[in-house]
Amino acid sequence: ALETLKMFEKTDSRVKSAAATNLSFLYYLENELAQASNYADLAINSDRYNPAALTNKGNTVFANGDYEKAAEFYKEALRNDSSCTEALYNLGLTYKKLNRLDEALDCFLKLHAILRNSAQVLYQIANIYKVMEDPSQAIEWLLQLINVAPTDPHVLAKLGKSYDNEGDKSQAVHYYYESYRYFPSNIEVIEWLGAYYID
Repeated sequence: ALETLKMFEKTDSRVKSAAATNLSFLYYLENELAQASNYADLAINSDRYNPAALTNKGNTVFANGDYEKAAEFYKEALRNDSSCTEALYNLGLTYKKLNRLDEALDCFLKLHAILRNSAQVLYQIANIYKVMEDPSQAIEWLLQLINVAPTDPHVLAKLGKSYDNEGDKSQAVHYYYESYRYFPSNIEVIEWLGAYYID
């Protein structure tokens, strides 16, 4: 894939930008951040309004820990294409890293309006509500997530833990048991169920 895309580097700016965008993403997947950043720059220089190139550049900056700068690249990608869901998702993650939870929640709620059944988006919303110490909202979003991914043992365990924290043992045991049914090797779940049955 790298060799094929490199053949397009010498062509006109639109094709060059697309090829460089894809090369940047491939290098990013291989964790070669310097190369990923170079190709993202090349893609942006060839087409300043390429949202995928701006998102790739944001990803390399994010990976290096400069979250403020990453947020700027994601916002610029969204200014060029407001439907760029990857940039919006990554902007939400960036705000989470910066502990700007209201802005992160806003990003993920906008994404939820676009991608109604995205398990990742539903999880992020539930997680933000948990961090914001709003357990009832966290549980509500986890329940929506279970409708999308009914056999996910980790989400089922999170629901069990959330209900346990709220003092609702009957719901907690139900979700912990469901989690155990799909993934009987989770020691935390086994310990909780064992303690529950001892009680």
